Order: sequence, then structure tokens, then C-alpha cells
Amino acid sequence: MTSSKTARRPHHWRRDLIELAALFTAVAVADAIANLIGHQPDGPYLLVASAVALVATATFHTWWARRHSNAPPPEEPDAADPTPDEITGSVHGSGAGAGAEAGETVLWRMRTTVRDAPGSLAALCLVLARLRIDILTLQTHPLADGTVDEFLLRAPADLPAQELTRQISGAGGSATWIERADTHDLVDTPTRVLSLATRTALDAAELPLALRQLLGRCTIHSLPAVSVTGRPTGESAPVEGVLEETVMRLRDPSGGVISVERPHLPFTPTEFARARALVELDARLGPRVPRSEDILTLPEGNAITVRRADRSDLAAARAMHDRCSPGTLGLRYHGPVGDADRYLDHLLSPRFGRTLAVQTASGKLVALGHLLWDGDETEVALLVEDDWQRRGIGSELLSRLVQLAGEAGCDSVYAVTQSRNTGMVAAMRALELPLDYQIEEGTLVITARLTRATEPTRATELTRATDELTAQQTDGRPAQRSEPVERVRR
Repeated sequence: MTSSKTARRPHHWRRDLIELAALFTAVAVADAIANLIGHQPDGPYLLVASAVALVATATFHTWWARRHSNAPPPEEPDAADPTPDEITGSVHGSGAGAGAEAGETVLWRMRTTVRDAPGSLAALCLVLARLRIDILTLQTHPLADGTVDEFLLRAPADLPAQELTRQISGAGGSATWIERADTHDLVDTPTRVLSLATRTALDAAELPLALRQLLGRCTIHSLPAVSVTGRPTGESAPVEGVLEETVMRLRDPSGGVISVERPHLPFTPTEFARARALVELDARLGPRVPRSEDILTLPEGNAITVRRADRSDLAAARAMHDRCSPGTLGLRYHGPVGDADRYLDHLLSPRFGRTLAVQTASGKLVALGHLLWDGDETEVALLVEDDWQRRGIGSELLSRLVQLAGEAGCDSVYAVTQSRNTGMVAAMRALELPLDYQIEEGTLVITARLTRATEPTRATELTRATDELTAQQTDGRPAQRSEPVERVRR
């Protein structure tokens, strides 16, 4: 680093030479004047007066130069350009600065592509500063012929998104995409990626959810290599994966392909590398499921255990199928009862969702609850062994599955059943969530919205019809109300 004294030295020797030249010139002139005036009658007095005037002038000049040596020359700032304080406030997002002066603010996520040239990002920042927009976070995604800049912005609430897009386009941004954000997006990218990696390391079922949170609004499908019937599906992907603008395909460590689609916004190589790193982490860790257990006490006093299940429970699940009646299996799988066992390997895989199992004190499996990722939607399904029905087990499983869906960020869950399955309808209604019903040829789809409605909705004719169904019993007995169970965490 160069000191300020060293930085001024190149100018000192020039000034010294000029001062020496001026000094010699002044001496020569003074000698000529002294010879001319000294021989006059009043010559000595004139020389003394000139010397005093010269000393006074030199003293005043020295004082004036020292007083103003550090003052910068005054400049008139351009009214159209933001000041340095405005730019600093925009980039660093001071909450008490521009945002407070502008009144109400909103959060935006914006992505735009700029030329990979010096000053491109600065041009965007100047436009944002002029619009009184704070840049909270910034990510850059290098491309072959440019750079994708992704911003999290705090903007005045009265600034339309169209105007922001137009201003960014004028500053050199192209393919600009913008959407509303919330406070969850305020976490910086390294922290969010580490959090997602931790969740994936603890639970194999978290991989699809982690990819969705990493890449934003997208659709994720797990395509198995072998179908439920045992036939190869032909789904495969190279080890390094495939990136095709709005679609990426990654090899699933458990077999098959993980397909991620985002039609509204192409993926960047940086996002593809992050997603592939998460999948590689999952592959290295192998199958894993949290082993926490909850001990529940049924109304009659029997103790049961609710825990996560995976493919290691396949034999116990098949044994439960053997003890279930054809009617119970038919209500659950909506198809030939003989094919029920074929679905278990798929259902128990953590890649396709989460499964809760209920077992007795003797270790016998008596119920299964499934939360299945279905692209953008989430399905819930229950199977309770005949001898253990109407004891509150199904309602308990459904409540826990809906809680897991809420923790995973799902907006809704749906259940596919038959209109005569009054137990499932009653369990869904017991959630006390807004429900939508769709029925076609005896198949009933019940969708529960996890975001509670702020105002009560009027029941439709179909809702009233399902109310009548829940009050009926297929065997002629009145429906029994399940008693709550006592919970003990272990």
C-alpha cells in the first residue's frame, strides 16, 4: 500500500524546480532593480518598503494554501444520478434507510440475464437505487455468453412489477423474471443449502423436498426403473445427469430417475450442479429413516407404537395384508385384491414419500399411513387391519401425515377413496380443514387445504351428501366415534 506522502512525491520535484527558477529570476530582477533604484536619493527607503510588501504577500499566500489544501473542489451532483449514500443503502438494504422513507415495502425475487462485461451489474444497481429499491441478496449464475443475476429485493409497495421489469430491460437486462417473495427467502444461500443438506442427510425422504426448496417452484417426479407390476420402465439417466433448459434428469440412487421440471424459468448450470450435489450426498449415505417412536394408549388401554417405516418393513406389511379382509384391501387399493402386495415396495420407498407404521406391543404391524409426493400435489392413504379399526388409529395416522405435509411446505393433501368408505370421509372431516369433494363413478377425491380459510364456506350439495354417508354404517350399525388416544414420546 502506498502512503499519501509517497503518492505526492512525484509532484514535489517539479514544483521545487519551478520555485528555484522563479527564485533565480526574482534575484536577477531584484539585483537589476536595486542597482537602478539604489543610486537614487530615496533608493534605500524604496527597497525596504518593497521587501516588507513581498514578505507580507508570501505570508498570506502560505496561510491561504494550507487552509484549503484538503478541501475538494465543489461539484454540482447530477440530479438524475444517485448519490453514493443512495447506492450504499440500495446494495446493503438498510431497513431504516430508503425503505423506511418510502413507506410500505414488498419483497420481490427477480432474475435477469446481463452481458458478461464490466459495468453490467453496476448499471442494474444504479437503476434499482434510483427506484429506491434495496438489494437484500444477490446471486450470480455464470453462463457461456452472459450472467444470470438473481436478486432478493425490497421495493416500494406502489412500484408495479411491470415498471421494474421495464427499467431493468432499459439497463441491459434480458429474460427478466420476477415474482413475490416472503420472509423465508431472507435466509442467505449458503445457509439454506447447508440446511437442506442436513435434512437430506437425516432422512432419505427429504431429497425431493430439498430439491424443490433449492430450485423454487418446480415439479419433481420420481420415475422408478421397474414398474409396480415388475416390468422395466426404461427410465434411466447418465451418472452426471442431463440438463435441458427447463428440465433436468438425475440418476436416482435407489434406481430410476429424478425428473425436475420448471417450465417458467430455465435452469442454470449452477443450479444443476447444486441439485446433483444433493443427489450425490443421498447416494453416499444410503437408505436411512429417522427411528423416533411415539407410544400411544388406546381407549381400551392397549399400547401401540407409531414410527416411520421403510422397505425393511416389507415382510411385516405383507403379513398384515394377509390378515386384512378383501373389502378392506379393496377400499384401500381400488383394484384387484391380489395385486395389493405389488404396491408395497413402491409405497415403502422413502423416495416416493413418507410412511408411518403402527405396531402392537408384540411387534405386529396393524396399520400403515402413507404421504406420497405426486408432482405438485400430495396424497394421503390409510390401511388399518380389520380387528384394529374404529379405535382412533386411522384418525391419529391421518393427523400426523397432514402435520408432516405442512412441515414439508405442502399447500394441500388429497385422499382417493370410495363414497362408501365412511371411515375415511369421517377422518378427513375430523381434521377441521377446508375440504373440497369430487366424485365420479363412485370414486371420491377429498382435498384438504392446509391453509385455513378466513371465512366460513357454505356447504355444497355434495358436502351434505358426504355428511349423510358418515352417519351411516355399511353393516347397519351406527358409526362409533373414536376416542382420543394418550401420547407418550420415546
